[in-house]
Amino acid sequence: MSANSSQSPVGRRNEATYDSPFMKACRREAVPHTPVWFMRQAGRSLPEYRKVREGTAMLESCMRPDLVTEITLQPVRRHGVDAAIYFSDIVVPLKAIGVDLDIKPGIGPVVENPIRTRADLAQLRDLTPEDVSYVTEAMGMLTAELGSTPLIGFAGAPFTLASYLVEGGPSRNHEHTKALMYGDPQLWSDLLDRLAEITGAFLKVQIEAGASAVQLFDSWVGALSPADYRRSVMPASKKVFDAVAPYDVPRIHFGVGTGELLGLMGEAGADVVGADWRVPVDEAARRVGPGKAIQGNLDPAVLFSTREAVETKTDEVLAAAKSLEGHIFNLGHGVLPTTDPEALTRLVEYVHERTSA
Repeated sequence: MSANSSQSPVGRRNEATYDSPFMKACRREAVPHTPVWFMRQAGRSLPEYRKVREGTAMLESCMRPDLVTEITLQPVRRHGVDAAIYFSDIVVPLKAIGVDLDIKPGIGPVVENPIRTRADLAQLRDLTPEDVSYVTEAMGMLTAELGSTPLIGFAGAPFTLASYLVEGGPSRNHEHTKALMYGDPQLWSDLLDRLAEITGAFLKVQIEAGASAVQLFDSWVGALSPADYRRSVMPASKKVFDAVAPYDVPRIHFGVGTGELLGLMGEAGADVVGADWRVPVDEAARRVGPGKAIQGNLDPAVLFSTREAVETKTDEVLAAAKSLEGHIFNLGHGVLPTTDPEALTRLVEYVHERTSA
């Protein structure tokens, strides 16, 4: 933690980034242009990313401050985005507390001993700043390099982490996850509560180390109905957002396939709600309700089309966002690995040109 971590976090802010377009949009203030950043911008599609990662496993990459710093900075240098997102993975805090898992190429996170019983909860101890000292180090290096460009910290939401832990890896139908949620609601609640504690602690470390904003990714929560989300997931997500509320940094919430959940995701405590490409941003704003900024939401696959098509679809997003109090331009999901980096650079320039005051 930072040297002043014993002080109350209320009111603390990074003066260098406070008036940046991204931070202003999060606060629903007037901006000189619509800010742009991309989910999964720090890697995969960039040749310089593939080069620097060559021969280094994903989890090892996340634990090396020199690599984390370089990879996080690459898209800022190349694309001119308005915010950097910390290079990591949502399972990093689980690995840090000793969960036996690995990220298998072409598969994703694989958990050696899935959580299916109450005894299995013993795998999930509290996370301390010392467990992720490399995060604090990398964040310090990054904020020194980024200057007035905000750094977004992030974590996986309790439901998505629980799904990996219960299934043992990625799942299309979440059979074991839903079986536990419906069949043993008390164990499920205890599991998500434990994960909320871990996630909140992980985000606090990032904020204390210099993150200007944080995003909670709930990649798999679109598999649930609104009633199941409200009853079985929202309390844990709310606990995470409440844990970092005293720091007064923008809190972003994003999930995939969550059109029917957008209002509830806003209720969970986010200041900014991300919409995937399936719901126009003006409709997303209507569902979320007043008092929240909206992030999104160009379909990532559009970037494989012609330049004219990309501009047309971008104009549609910007037109839908025109009346919103706060809008952050992003894709409706992560950058696809085979995306042409030049298409991303042109997209940032185009959004800036079209929205400059």
